[in-house]
Amino acid sequence: MASYAIIKTGGKQYRVTEGDKVDVEFLDLAEGDSTTLSEVLLVNDGSEISFGTPFIEGATVTAEVISQHRAKKVVAFKFRRRKGYHKTRGHRRQLTRLAIKSISL
Repeated sequence: MASYAIIKTGGKQYRVTEGDKVDVEFLDLAEGDSTTLSEVLLVNDGSEISFGTPFIEGATVTAEVISQHRAKKVVAFKFRRRKGYHKTRGHRRQLTRLAIKSISL
């Protein structure tokens, strides 16, 4: 069984393993930069599971920034029938693609 970790970044939680590529909320880093994510909630090393309260002391996940990009457009369409009212708004989230290099306890 491969080891994995659950990390928190950008108000969301992600399950990651070494070698994964994951899109997270925008991090202000340049492409090729390395970052250390210290908000680790859970680590499973294959034989033992470690839980944090809420985070595990000293546990880190090292990742490298692959790219900064924008997600697909999300359209919010409001409509009231028979009133001639319709409004279209849209937005695209700023995302950072990370390649997970290592998980350490």
